[in-house]
Amino acid sequence: MLPPHATAISERTMTLKRFITPLDTKADHRVTGQFDFFQPIAFPWEKRDMESVEQRVQRAVAGDAAALESVLEAVRDDIYGLAIRMLWHPEDAADATQEVLLRIVTGLPSFQGRSSFRTWTYRVAVRALLNMKRGRAEQALSFEDFGADLLEGLTPEAPGHYTDAERAVLRSEVRIACTQAMLQCLDRDHRMAYLLGEILEVPGDEAAVCVGVSAPTFRKRLSRARDRVQRFTAEHCGLVSASAACRCEGRIAPAVEQGRIDPQALLFATHPTTLASVQEAQQVVDAIEALSNGHALLRLNPAFRAPRDRARACESS
Repeated sequence: MLPPHATAISERTMTLKRFITPLDTKADHRVTGQFDFFQPIAFPWEKRDMESVEQRVQRAVAGDAAALESVLEAVRDDIYGLAIRMLWHPEDAADATQEVLLRIVTGLPSFQGRSSFRTWTYRVAVRALLNMKRGRAEQALSFEDFGADLLEGLTPEAPGHYTDAERAVLRSEVRIACTQAMLQCLDRDHRMAYLLGEILEVPGDEAAVCVGVSAPTFRKRLSRARDRVQRFTAEHCGLVSASAACRCEGRIAPAVEQGRIDPQALLFATHPTTLASVQEAQQVVDAIEALSNGHALLRLNPAFRAPRDRARACESS
């Protein structure tokens, strides 16, 4: 049995239309919405009232505590979203986000406005994430080993003792955990290039500045990372390729048995996400069914909401 809040979330989604008009992922593989506990992805490089943020930065530097809180609130979820994709585990991402926010607070006087504040914060976040010690889930994992692991213990479907609602939640947990783990198969430099260039769509020149390399070097890293992800998903992921053996439904039993997921302590499927309207949340119920490439698959992961208790500690430090 899953915790009551998990099944309640899923049961609400079961009443929605099971299939939707397939997305044209070749024309535009950005997915604009997800259902209920999956919220629309907020792409941080889209302009979102950044002029006022820059103005608030100046007030924060001058000692305005409310302005500082507002500035941190404007970038907190973006930083956490990058951290959780980079480090896999939510606890590690929360720790990293707090460290990055502290660096932003102490470094605010050095912000001179030559770039947008969001570009500046991403530069701080990227360099911190690339240089911090490995987290609890970050390990040397190859695509070859991960592919073999996915095939181990596969079953035709989820165990029969789960309800439909529980299976829906567990499928989501398996899918998100798997795509998060897939990113760990890339080394840190290529993983960061993929996150900035493909998932977050940071313009290439700005992404190169964030990473601290030349634009041609960044483009090469991004190209190699894209190729590796696409080849892996085409070979192994049943959501992307009909000929691939692995299906989320069939991974539930081995993942639970091997301790990869804990039905009583889900990491991703019930993780708080950034807010969205009910209409947006219901736009896409089974967009996953329409996937045609691995990049679209990774874009489907939720825009996770950063823990607020640690944020308050940062603001008061």
